[in-house]
Amino acid sequence: MTTALTLSAIQYTALDGGIPANVAEHIRLIEDADDHGARLVVFPELSLTGYDLTGLSDPARWVTAADPRLDGLREICRRTGITAVVGAPFREADGTPRLASLALHPNGALDAGFKVWLHGPEQQYFRAGDHPVILDLDGWKIALAICLDTARPVHAGEAAEAGADIYAVSALYSAGEDHRLALHLGARAMDNRMFSVLANLGGTTESGPSAGGSGFWGPDGRVIRQAAGTETEVLTATLHYSALERFAQERSAQERSALDRFALDRSARNPTGPATGGPASG
Repeated sequence: MTTALTLSAIQYTALDGGIPANVAEHIRLIEDADDHGARLVVFPELSLTGYDLTGLSDPARWVTAADPRLDGLREICRRTGITAVVGAPFREADGTPRLASLALHPNGALDAGFKVWLHGPEQQYFRAGDHPVILDLDGWKIALAICLDTARPVHAGEAAEAGADIYAVSALYSAGEDHRLALHLGARAMDNRMFSVLANLGGTTESGPSAGGSGFWGPDGRVIRQAAGTETEVLTATLHYSALERFAQERSAQERSALDRFALDRSARNPTGPATGGPASG
Protein backbone atom coordinates (compact mmCIF):
# COMPACT_ATOMS: atom_id res chain seq x y z
CA MET A 1 0.00 0.00 0.00
CA THR A 2 1.35 3.42 -0.97
CA THR A 3 1.59 5.70 2.05
CA ALA A 4 4.11 8.53 2.34
CA LEU A 5 7.25 9.72 0.57
CA THR A 6 9.97 11.92 2.05
CA LEU A 7 11.89 13.98 -0.46
CA SER A 8 14.25 16.94 -0.56
CA ALA A 9 14.27 19.88 -2.95
CA ILE A 10 17.76 21.36 -3.13
CA GLN A 11 17.96 25.06 -3.88
CA TYR A 12 21.50 25.09 -5.21
CA THR A 13 24.08 27.75 -6.02
CA ALA A 14 26.40 26.23 -8.62
CA LEU A 15 30.13 26.41 -7.91
CA ASP A 16 32.97 27.50 -10.15
CA GLY A 17 35.30 24.64 -10.93
CA GLY A 18 33.15 22.72 -13.38
CA ILE A 19 31.46 19.37 -13.00
CA PRO A 20 33.92 17.79 -10.49
CA ALA A 21 33.46 20.62 -7.98
CA ASN A 22 29.69 20.54 -8.29
CA VAL A 23 29.53 16.75 -8.05
CA ALA A 24 31.40 16.92 -4.74
CA GLU A 25 28.95 19.51 -3.40
CA HIS A 26 25.97 17.49 -4.68
CA ILE A 27 27.28 14.50 -2.72
CA ARG A 28 27.50 16.58 0.46
CA LEU A 29 23.93 17.82 0.02
CA ILE A 30 22.60 14.33 -0.72
CA GLU A 31 24.19 13.18 2.55
CA ASP A 32 22.38 16.06 4.29
CA ALA A 33 19.08 14.98 2.71
CA ASP A 34 19.76 11.38 3.78
CA ASP A 35 20.08 12.58 7.38
CA HIS A 36 16.51 13.92 7.00
CA GLY A 37 15.19 10.60 5.68
CA ALA A 38 14.79 11.59 2.01
CA ARG A 39 14.17 8.89 -0.60
CA LEU A 40 14.23 11.33 -3.52
CA VAL A 41 16.45 14.40 -3.95
CA VAL A 42 15.78 16.97 -6.70
CA PHE A 43 18.39 19.50 -7.85
CA PRO A 44 17.80 22.53 -10.15
CA GLU A 45 18.18 22.99 -13.88
CA LEU A 46 21.83 22.62 -15.00
CA SER A 47 22.92 22.12 -11.39
CA LEU A 48 26.16 20.36 -12.34
CA THR A 49 27.40 23.29 -14.45
CA GLY A 50 25.35 26.33 -13.54
CA TYR A 51 23.24 28.17 -16.10
CA ASP A 52 26.12 29.31 -18.31
CA LEU A 53 25.18 28.66 -21.93
CA THR A 54 28.20 30.48 -23.30
CA GLY A 55 30.41 27.82 -21.73
CA LEU A 56 28.78 24.97 -23.64
CA SER A 57 31.34 25.24 -26.42
CA ASP A 58 33.65 23.44 -23.98
CA PRO A 59 33.16 19.64 -24.40
CA ALA A 60 34.09 19.18 -20.73
CA ARG A 61 30.80 20.80 -19.68
CA TRP A 62 28.75 17.97 -21.21
CA VAL A 63 28.05 14.61 -19.59
CA THR A 64 27.05 11.20 -20.95
CA ALA A 65 25.27 8.25 -19.35
CA ALA A 66 28.56 6.45 -18.67
CA ASP A 67 30.51 9.57 -17.63
CA PRO A 68 33.01 8.55 -14.90
CA ARG A 69 32.63 12.02 -13.34
CA LEU A 70 29.19 10.87 -12.16
CA ASP A 71 30.61 7.86 -10.29
CA GLY A 72 30.61 9.68 -6.96
CA LEU A 73 26.90 10.43 -7.38
CA ARG A 74 26.20 6.83 -8.31
CA GLU A 75 28.02 5.66 -5.19
CA ILE A 76 26.21 8.01 -2.78
CA CYS A 77 22.87 6.92 -4.28
CA ARG A 78 23.84 3.26 -3.87
CA ARG A 79 25.00 3.78 -0.29
CA THR A 80 22.00 5.83 0.87
CA GLY A 81 19.25 4.24 -1.25
CA ILE A 82 18.35 7.70 -2.57
CA THR A 83 17.32 8.51 -6.12
CA ALA A 84 18.93 11.84 -7.07
CA VAL A 85 17.75 14.07 -9.93
CA VAL A 86 20.53 16.36 -11.16
CA GLY A 87 20.60 18.91 -13.98
CA ALA A 88 23.19 18.82 -16.76
CA PRO A 89 23.98 19.39 -20.42
CA PHE A 90 23.71 15.81 -21.70
CA ARG A 91 24.71 14.02 -24.88
CA GLU A 92 22.83 10.88 -25.83
CA ALA A 93 24.70 7.89 -27.25
CA ASP A 94 24.16 9.22 -30.78
CA GLY A 95 25.45 12.68 -29.79
CA THR A 96 22.06 14.40 -29.53
CA PRO A 97 22.45 17.41 -27.18
CA ARG A 98 19.83 17.68 -24.43
CA LEU A 99 19.06 19.97 -21.53
CA ALA A 100 18.47 17.15 -19.08
CA SER A 101 17.32 16.07 -15.66
CA LEU A 102 19.25 12.89 -14.88
CA ALA A 103 17.76 10.51 -12.31
CA LEU A 104 20.46 8.33 -10.74
CA HIS A 105 19.02 5.32 -8.93
CA PRO A 106 20.50 3.24 -6.10
CA ASN A 107 20.80 0.21 -8.43
CA GLY A 108 23.02 2.15 -10.83
CA ALA A 109 20.33 2.79 -13.44
CA LEU A 110 19.95 6.22 -15.01
CA ASP A 111 16.77 7.79 -16.40
CA ALA A 112 17.09 10.94 -18.48
CA GLY A 113 14.32 13.51 -18.87
CA PHE A 114 14.71 16.26 -21.46
CA LYS A 115 13.42 19.84 -21.47
CA VAL A 116 10.50 20.03 -23.89
CA TRP A 117 10.00 23.80 -24.07
CA LEU A 118 13.37 25.30 -24.92
CA HIS A 119 13.61 29.07 -25.26
CA GLY A 120 16.01 31.77 -26.38
CA PRO A 121 19.68 30.75 -26.74
CA GLU A 122 18.87 27.24 -25.41
CA GLN A 123 17.56 26.41 -28.87
CA GLN A 124 21.04 26.91 -30.32
CA TYR A 125 22.63 24.34 -28.00
CA PHE A 126 19.99 21.72 -27.27
CA ARG A 127 17.36 19.62 -29.00
CA ALA A 128 13.97 19.57 -27.30
CA GLY A 129 12.40 16.50 -25.75
CA ASP A 130 8.83 15.51 -26.58
CA HIS A 131 7.24 14.24 -23.34
CA PRO A 132 7.70 14.20 -19.55
CA VAL A 133 9.62 11.26 -18.10
CA ILE A 134 7.92 9.41 -15.24
CA LEU A 135 9.90 7.78 -12.41
CA ASP A 136 8.52 4.98 -10.24
CA LEU A 137 9.58 5.16 -6.59
CA ASP A 138 8.02 3.41 -3.58
CA GLY A 139 4.66 3.19 -5.34
CA TRP A 140 4.72 6.87 -6.37
CA LYS A 141 4.96 8.19 -9.91
CA ILE A 142 7.13 11.29 -10.27
CA ALA A 143 7.13 13.36 -13.48
CA LEU A 144 10.25 15.35 -14.29
CA ALA A 145 9.90 18.89 -15.67
CA ILE A 146 12.48 21.56 -16.46
CA CYS A 147 11.75 25.27 -16.03
CA LEU A 148 9.61 26.55 -18.95
CA ASP A 149 7.90 23.15 -19.20
CA THR A 150 6.05 24.22 -16.07
CA ALA A 151 4.60 27.28 -17.81
CA ARG A 152 2.84 25.02 -20.34
CA PRO A 153 -0.22 23.36 -18.75
CA VAL A 154 -0.17 20.66 -21.44
CA HIS A 155 3.12 19.31 -20.04
CA ALA A 156 1.76 18.73 -16.54
CA GLY A 157 -1.51 17.52 -18.05
CA GLU A 158 0.32 14.85 -20.02
CA ALA A 159 2.17 13.85 -16.86
CA ALA A 160 -1.12 13.57 -14.96
CA GLU A 161 -2.63 11.43 -17.72
CA ALA A 162 0.37 9.12 -17.33
CA GLY A 163 -0.54 8.75 -13.64
CA ALA A 164 1.94 11.19 -12.06
CA ASP A 165 1.48 11.88 -8.35
CA ILE A 166 4.32 14.41 -8.11
CA TYR A 167 5.43 17.04 -10.63
CA ALA A 168 9.14 17.56 -9.89
CA VAL A 169 10.47 20.77 -11.43
CA SER A 170 14.15 21.67 -11.84
CA ALA A 171 14.34 25.33 -12.82
CA LEU A 172 15.88 28.76 -12.92
CA TYR A 173 13.41 31.44 -11.87
CA SER A 174 15.20 34.78 -11.61
CA ALA A 175 14.47 37.75 -9.36
CA GLY A 176 11.24 39.43 -10.43
CA GLU A 177 9.67 36.13 -11.50
CA ASP A 178 8.34 35.29 -8.03
CA HIS A 179 4.72 35.69 -9.16
CA ARG A 180 5.27 33.37 -12.15
CA LEU A 181 6.95 30.80 -9.92
CA ALA A 182 4.05 30.75 -7.45
CA LEU A 183 1.45 30.69 -10.22
CA HIS A 184 3.08 27.90 -12.20
CA LEU A 185 3.78 25.53 -9.31
CA GLY A 186 0.45 26.13 -7.57
CA ALA A 187 -1.63 25.91 -10.74
CA ARG A 188 0.02 22.74 -12.05
CA ALA A 189 -0.60 21.06 -8.68
CA MET A 190 -4.20 22.23 -8.28
CA ASP A 191 -5.28 21.68 -11.88
CA ASN A 192 -4.05 18.09 -11.87
CA ARG A 193 -4.61 17.27 -8.17
CA MET A 194 -1.00 16.25 -7.62
CA PHE A 195 1.91 17.53 -5.56
CA SER A 196 4.45 19.83 -7.18
CA VAL A 197 8.06 20.30 -6.11
CA LEU A 198 10.49 23.02 -7.19
CA ALA A 199 14.29 22.99 -7.00
CA ASN A 200 15.36 26.45 -8.15
CA LEU A 201 18.91 27.44 -9.06
CA GLY A 202 20.24 29.81 -6.41
CA GLY A 203 22.77 32.61 -6.35
CA THR A 204 23.42 34.73 -9.45
CA THR A 205 23.46 33.44 -13.04
CA GLU A 206 23.77 34.98 -16.48
CA SER A 207 20.01 35.60 -16.18
CA GLY A 208 20.48 37.61 -12.97
CA PRO A 209 19.91 36.88 -9.26
CA SER A 210 17.76 33.92 -8.27
CA ALA A 211 14.17 34.34 -7.11
CA GLY A 212 14.65 31.53 -4.59
CA GLY A 213 11.28 30.04 -3.69
CA SER A 214 12.14 26.34 -3.91
CA GLY A 215 9.66 24.14 -2.09
CA PHE A 216 6.51 22.04 -2.15
CA TRP A 217 2.86 22.60 -3.13
CA GLY A 218 -0.12 20.43 -2.25
CA PRO A 219 -2.84 19.15 -4.61
CA ASP A 220 -4.97 22.09 -3.46
CA GLY A 221 -2.36 24.47 -4.94
CA ARG A 222 -1.25 25.76 -1.54
CA VAL A 223 2.35 26.07 -0.38
CA ILE A 224 3.54 23.38 2.00
CA ARG A 225 7.05 24.73 2.49
CA GLN A 226 9.37 27.18 0.72
CA ALA A 227 12.99 28.33 0.94
CA ALA A 228 13.72 31.30 3.17
CA GLY A 229 16.34 32.90 0.91
CA THR A 230 18.00 32.63 -2.48
CA GLU A 231 21.19 30.69 -1.72
CA THR A 232 21.80 26.96 -1.28
CA GLU A 233 19.23 25.34 1.00
CA VAL A 234 17.99 21.79 1.61
CA LEU A 235 14.21 21.62 2.01
CA THR A 236 12.64 18.33 3.06
CA ALA A 237 8.97 17.35 3.28
CA THR A 238 6.98 14.16 3.72
CA LEU A 239 4.12 13.91 1.24
CA HIS A 240 1.13 11.73 2.13
CA TYR A 241 -0.66 9.70 -0.52
CA SER A 242 -3.91 10.00 1.41
CA ALA A 243 -4.11 13.66 0.33
CA LEU A 244 -4.12 12.57 -3.32
CA GLU A 245 -6.76 9.93 -2.61
CA ARG A 246 -8.97 12.47 -0.84
CA PHE A 247 -8.84 14.91 -3.73
CA ALA A 248 -9.41 12.10 -6.23
CA GLN A 249 -12.55 11.08 -4.33
CA GLU A 250 -13.76 14.69 -4.23
CA ARG A 251 -13.17 15.10 -7.96
CA SER A 252 -15.00 11.85 -8.68
CA ALA A 253 -17.94 13.01 -6.56
CA GLN A 254 -17.99 16.38 -8.35
CA GLU A 255 -17.95 14.68 -11.74
CA ARG A 256 -20.83 12.38 -10.71
CA SER A 257 -22.78 15.37 -9.44
CA ALA A 258 -22.21 17.22 -12.71
CA LEU A 259 -23.38 14.20 -14.71
CA ASP A 260 -26.49 13.90 -12.52
CA ARG A 261 -27.30 17.58 -13.05
CA PHE A 262 -26.83 17.16 -16.79
CA ALA A 263 -29.13 14.14 -16.83
CA LEU A 264 -31.83 15.99 -14.84
CA ASP A 265 -31.58 19.02 -17.09
CA ARG A 266 -31.84 16.86 -20.20
CA SER A 267 -34.80 15.01 -18.73
CA ALA A 268 -36.58 18.31 -17.97
CA ARG A 269 -36.06 19.51 -21.54
CA ASN A 270 -37.07 16.15 -23.07
CA PRO A 271 -39.70 14.59 -20.79
CA THR A 272 -40.35 10.92 -21.34
CA GLY A 273 -43.91 10.01 -22.31
CA PRO A 274 -45.96 7.96 -24.73
CA ALA A 275 -45.14 8.45 -28.37
CA THR A 276 -47.51 10.71 -30.26
CA GLY A 277 -48.34 11.12 -33.91
CA GLY A 278 -47.86 7.44 -34.77
CA PRO A 279 -50.43 4.81 -35.70
CA ALA A 280 -52.83 3.75 -32.98
CA SER A 281 -52.16 0.41 -31.39
CA GLY A 282 -54.95 -2.19 -31.50
